[in-house]
Amino acid sequence: MTALKEYERLEAAGLWRPGPEEQRREVILSIGEATLTISDMRDRPLTHWSLAALDRLNPGELPAIYGPDGDPGETLEIARNETDMVAAIEKLRQAIERARPHPGRLRMASTLAVITVLVALLLLWLPGALTRHTVQVVPQIKREAIGTALLGRIERVAGRACLTPETTPVLARLARRTQVRKLVVLRAGLTDARHLPGGIVLLNKALIEDFEDPAIVAGYILAERTRAQDTDPLAALLQSSGPIATFQLLTTGRLTRDTLDSYAETVLVKPSEPLAAAPLLQAFASAEIPSTPYAYARDITGETVLPLIEADPMARQSPDPVLSDRDWVLLQSICGG
Repeated sequence: MTALKEYERLEAAGLWRPGPEEQRREVILSIGEATLTISDMRDRPLTHWSLAALDRLNPGELPAIYGPDGDPGETLEIARNETDMVAAIEKLRQAIERARPHPGRLRMASTLAVITVLVALLLLWLPGALTRHTVQVVPQIKREAIGTALLGRIERVAGRACLTPETTPVLARLARRTQVRKLVVLRAGLTDARHLPGGIVLLNKALIEDFEDPAIVAGYILAERTRAQDTDPLAALLQSSGPIATFQLLTTGRLTRDTLDSYAETVLVKPSEPLAAAPLLQAFASAEIPSTPYAYARDITGETVLPLIEADPMARQSPDPVLSDRDWVLLQSICGG
């Protein structure tokens, strides 16, 4: 023990009583490797006490009185002037105490580690797991109801959707051709197109009024359909709204008006996520719609959309028109323009 070296030759006088009924005897004390040796005045050892099992019976008081752990009848009193011996014993006892294992501290450290891991799981894993579970169990009819409710909140900001009796069947035909459930045309509020839960795709009227080829607006619809396949619109809503809204939907089947209002603003201002060319081209091929018109509408130079032009699945083919000329003319007047 490192702490022992400076006390190897230290001795002191004391009074030792082997039992409660016996007389105290003058003794000489010396410190060993891990023991306190008690000898008579002729330097004959009488007993050895383990420093690890030594108790201070009157902490902070003088003369210091010690006893072996578990035997309160045997005592050792060290004279008041033997302060070096008392200091040595206390220092060695502290060193031994620090060196011995502390199961209580280990248990506390283990408990804190477990709590930390659990808290991390709750904060990092649980919200995502809750969202994934909720998205899996919400039926299609509830998704459509959420999308319709969200559309109502969007119309408060962007204005009512454009619709006429003549264009209703045209929008339905365009929705079937692009394989989405419902199309909604807005006068303002968004730059191009967005998708909502329940298979609803929002379109800015400019996508219809400003172009002569219906394949262009069809391309924007297919792009939103592809995004919805990549990221579930309901999952996007719940991730944006937070775990409380997710828990409310899971337990009550409803979302609050505040949640819908907040996400309505997000839908209108958040830019669209970029799409890889391969899944988008697959969507054009599935709908039998050329991708080149959409590509040039996105970038008139064609530089940033070159894969959509070079790999157009309808190139050198004659697919059916997206809409008839009559339907397209009707649709272009949907907002009264």
